[in-house]
Amino acid sequence: MATRSMDDWLDAYGESHQNPTNKKVHFVCVPVIFFTIIGFLWAIPAPFFTSFWACLALVFVTLYYARLSLPIAAGMLVFSLLCLAGLNLIASAGISVWLFSLVVFILAWIGQFWGHKVEGKKPSFFEDIQYLMIGPAWIMGFLYRKWGIKY
Repeated sequence: MATRSMDDWLDAYGESHQNPTNKKVHFVCVPVIFFTIIGFLWAIPAPFFTSFWACLALVFVTLYYARLSLPIAAGMLVFSLLCLAGLNLIASAGISVWLFSLVVFILAWIGQFWGHKVEGKKPSFFEDIQYLMIGPAWIMGFLYRKWGIKY
């Protein structure tokens, strides 16, 4: 089985994200969903430190991205660290990270499905579950192209 390159993944993902409204929805909702998934992992009781499960998962997420593109992996690592910092602020404010993540996760997915209704195409992850990991990289790839960063 041939391995797909990051460009192959991003191009394939982009095929079902052509509508300008759907793109805008995804630019907001995809990072929010990524953030809330880290929040769910953060909320799992951990043996060592609060964010243990989130950090452990992010190690594997970073390795997944590194297999496809080191620059994308670096950008996603920075974004992941910002997510952890944001979750720490939420927890420090006495807000339930789990409940916050649940509410925002549901709202973001409603946005995603609405965006795909506008697009007229089903979400990419219905074709391949890996697209759930490619969505955040697609946003990062867009930013990199805009900033002139090669990936």
